[in-house]
Amino acid sequence: MSGSKFPAERRHTLYHCDEIRAAAPVYLDTEVDMSGVQRHRAAARHEGRRYSVVSYVLQAAGRVLARHPEANAAVRGRLRPRVARYDTVSGKVTLDKTLGGRRVVLATIVPELERSSLDAVQRHVERFRDGDPERMPEFAPVRKLHRLPVPVGRLLFRLATRSLAHRTELVGTVAVTSLGHRPVDGFQSVGGTTVTLGVGRVVDRAVVRDGAVVVAPVMRLSMAFDHRVVDGAEAADVLADLKEFLETYGPDAASVPDGDRSAASRATDRRPASASGA
Repeated sequence: MSGSKFPAERRHTLYHCDEIRAAAPVYLDTEVDMSGVQRHRAAARHEGRRYSVVSYVLQAAGRVLARHPEANAAVRGRLRPRVARYDTVSGKVTLDKTLGGRRVVLATIVPELERSSLDAVQRHVERFRDGDPERMPEFAPVRKLHRLPVPVGRLLFRLATRSLAHRTELVGTVAVTSLGHRPVDGFQSVGGTTVTLGVGRVVDRAVVRDGAVVVAPVMRLSMAFDHRVVDGAEAADVLADLKEFLETYGPDAASVPDGDRSAASRATDRRPASASGA
């Protein structure tokens, strides 16, 4: 056996895990027929555009949670608990990055998902997916956090992420995390938001359509919800609506909702990183 100091590059994950202990997570999952999404991806590739599965799930989360304000919320406090409900959906998406020579999980916040086009979501994801966290100014707070003494870093992390007023830009209102690039069918994760979505791989499976067994691309979509904020029936409605949105995906779904084009354009110019980083 050998021991060593906890790596500074993973302190943000340590602080994040400490903070989410107050949550009361309950776990759901479903299978999603991704035929419509895969057809859309194939048509886009033919035109020279590429979309990740995560971008589709983020867009779906924005459209669905806008219709479920009870789930697009957060709670704080024990003696005097307060619930904040948000009029915009901010998606925290986790990223597999290297920082200080160590493999770590970082995150970015995709703003105003309820009114963002698929193109806008994809551009945001690509920028942070391909960017260098050692140099990106958006990750400067995380780098600074790693340099602070642990007690100070933990306190500052707690003060920042517990703010209900600044939650949309620092923590997000929904989290999406994916292991679909590996042979992982499903997993459950708690991202520090009321709803966390876990995205597994898309793989051909046997499904029944109109009484006949056919082969279709299927994805396991997992959801953890904080029972302090919503109950199981509401959470099941959210998961069912996410499934329906993805299974009926077509060209019209990729565009900006009517009346929201100017706001979506502004959203693409704001590319914050997550304060939690995990």
